Amino acid sequence: MRGRTIEELALGDFVELTRVAAPDNVAAFLGAIGDDNPVHSDPDFAATTSFERPIAPGMWTAGLLSAAIGTMLPGPGSIYIKQDLKFLRPVYFGDTITARIEVVEMIPERNRVRLSTTCVNGDGETVLAGEAWVLPPQRPIQYDGPQRREGGAFWVFAPVAWASRAAAMWYAAVADGLDTWAPRPPRQADEPEANEPEADGKPKTTKTTRKRPVKASG
Repeated sequence: MRGRTIEELALGDFVELTRVAAPDNVAAFLGAIGDDNPVHSDPDFAATTSFERPIAPGMWTAGLLSAAIGTMLPGPGSIYIKQDLKFLRPVYFGDTITARIEVVEMIPERNRVRLSTTCVNGDGETVLAGEAWVLPPQRPIQYDGPQRREGGAFWVFAPVAWASRAAAMWYAAVADGLDTWAPRPPRQADEPEANEPEADGKPKTTKTTRKRPVKASG
């Protein structure tokens, strides 16, 4: 990953990040923040709402914007200072969501960049729209991953990983009816039926487009 300074950015630069709202990944998010709202996990309860079926939390969708800003544009070293959001449509489990970040204004003397932030579903419908202000890094940053330490990083983040896995297991146990709406490939005759919805949530596409060549750092 590379963090770009404001001098390396141009109006119209944009990136896109795509994720699938897979039940296990969303369950890990819900468990991490302690969101027990049944509209996200109980099909029977969700059926009584205007959504008629469980939906992913809006902040899961908004999190894709944060991920794109922090890892792609401007990238590592960026500081979020403001974000406006408007949720326009629900995101259902199994939906493919693409977050798009675009540079629309730059204030070099204050090292501030205004970004258009939108998310669309697989049908091209905008589900979230807004704007963000960020501070790009003041020097180019090339990040190649965390440095190895004597078990320190593992023990710091292990509880988070354990909690995420536990949340996913809980979600599968109490909301197994959710696979009604999560797409899954047809089961072969000799293949045992899975206990959890088959949706890996891995990125489908990640695209970065620039209006001009990137300046070489020296």
